[in-house]
Amino acid sequence: MSEAPEHKPEAAAPAAPADEREAERLAALEAGRLLFARPCRFVFASQRLDQLPEARLPEVAFCGRSNVGKSSLVNALTGQKTLARVSNTPGRTKQLNFFELGGAGQARLTLVDMPGYGYAQAAKAVKEDWQGLMFDYLRGRTTLRRVILLLDARVETKDSDRAAMDLLGKAAVPFQIVLTKADDTPQARLAKRQQEAERLVAKQAAAHPLVITTSSEKGLGIPELRAELASMALAP
Repeated sequence: MSEAPEHKPEAAAPAAPADEREAERLAALEAGRLLFARPCRFVFASQRLDQLPEARLPEVAFCGRSNVGKSSLVNALTGQKTLARVSNTPGRTKQLNFFELGGAGQARLTLVDMPGYGYAQAAKAVKEDWQGLMFDYLRGRTTLRRVILLLDARVETKDSDRAAMDLLGKAAVPFQIVLTKADDTPQARLAKRQQEAERLVAKQAAAHPLVITTSSEKGLGIPELRAELASMALAP
């Protein structure tokens, strides 16, 4: 009588692609949480190109129409309510504000709060100065990794937003659309705005494909945006 064949344990089945993607997503969220749990401080403000601080760390700039919520979003990301000055007066931010995240021996990243655009009451000369400064910064900053272009979820995309996308494309700067103020937007409207933003992204070669919807007030989308930004930080 022949012996029964030796039983060998079955090899573990490879992880399903969906499981792998979920593990990667969770790891990215944790990296974002850790990065933004570190100190963030204001380091410099510049109104002219020759005033820009030394380019040492990777930079991510926040750009959008006046009063779209740039400063509020920076504060929500860092968990510091007064880090970036929030104004109820559109067009008040007139300079590039630099904030450094992390310290020695840690992942590090510079956040840049840019002047708002598209504010009708700003003097023409001032608007031209802002556009000149922004374009020169975007085109010439070697450490700039991405621009976060903020669009107000409550309203239609404005001509100035489309002009900003064209400006970013002309400067060959990668950018990513982030919708703001989602807490003030009905769900049906929010879904429509998300689809509209995705269509805009599809037409722009410089645009990142992922559109993130956020609320600085409620924290919606903040972990996901932190994860995106952490992927561009300088490793310790």
